[in-house]
Amino acid sequence: MQHFIGVVLGALASFILLMLFNGPRIVTDATQGYLIAVVVGAVVALAWPWVIGLILVRRARDRQQDRIEKEVERQVAEQSRNRPG
Repeated sequence: MQHFIGVVLGALASFILLMLFNGPRIVTDATQGYLIAVVVGAVVALAWPWVIGLILVRRARDRQQDRIEKEVERQVAEQSRNRPG
């Protein structure tokens, strides 16, 4: 599934770049425009799992930190209730 998503994202990026480079003629040579689009599409296809992985790791780390903070708060509240005084 990851490869499929990567291919779709890469193809979409290539298509958008090809439309930009062939439409208003930002790049004068068509071959150079295709080369840029293919390279950027390949980079997007290769890099998206890394970016998504970073986002998911950050979310998991935040959730774990929230659980730890809740547990610490619970234990502190329990200790303050059980203190004699």
